[in-house]
Amino acid sequence: MSDAIEVRGVRRSFEVAGSPLVALDGVDLRVADREVVSVVGPNGCGKSTLLRVICGLLAPDRGAVAISGTPVDRVDRRVGLVFQEPRLLPWRDVISNVGLPLELAGIGRSDRERRASEMMDVTGLRGFERAMPSQLSGGMAQRAALARALVPQPEVLLLDEPFSALDALTRDRLDGELLELWQRTGTTIVLVTHSISEAVFLSDRVLVMSPRPGRIVAEVPVEVPRPRRGSGAHTATFTRAADLVHEALRNGEATETWSLGADEAAGSGRAVVGRSVTA
Repeated sequence: MSDAIEVRGVRRSFEVAGSPLVALDGVDLRVADREVVSVVGPNGCGKSTLLRVICGLLAPDRGAVAISGTPVDRVDRRVGLVFQEPRLLPWRDVISNVGLPLELAGIGRSDRERRASEMMDVTGLRGFERAMPSQLSGGMAQRAALARALVPQPEVLLLDEPFSALDALTRDRLDGELLELWQRTGTTIVLVTHSISEAVFLSDRVLVMSPRPGRIVAEVPVEVPRPRRGSGAHTATFTRAADLVHEALRNGEATETWSLGADEAAGSGRAVVGRSVTA
């Protein structure tokens, strides 16, 4: 079977003040079907650029991206993208915002409202169908953005720091709801975040990027069974995984693969760590 996402040797640059600025260089990434992967790294390392290359909003200078084995050469409807800001159209009510991708795809009004309504149920928006974006809290607006990304039933969901502007309690609640959504939909997820605790709690693996030009320099598996609950984020295994991410961010140069030992994965709290430097 093909990976849900495959990124091979991607380079992407921008012209800034007449000179090229290389945002990504030599990025290799594979994400399995139904996997949840988080990407962390310093500001300006190209994390958001990477998501836009994966979904086809940006073309790489060189290298290639494939979704389920099929090359990405334009905006790919198999991929949903949620931005840091909800980006809801202020003149549309919530249900018409959620159904917008279906409208753009030519789906009839009755079908798109039915599917949008179903997705609003899934994301906890029932009762807010006719509300305007200005009437929503930050958390509700992000739920609407998430519903809009999921309504076309994408194979892959990309999340670009979607909860970073929210208060801590709302963010924790939405992290839990995101895992519940993942369990219901089975969508492959790649999340960009600056929160190491969020990355570890949500993910099967945490990938660490180097300073610009960005590339993947470390991988930390989170060997904790699912389903996960917020209370489990304080166990020794989660704490050790977060420590490994911090260490990888501090090193930031050699490409490394980290793993938790079997004793730690079982919850004993023993710090058994393996490392292999591959580049």
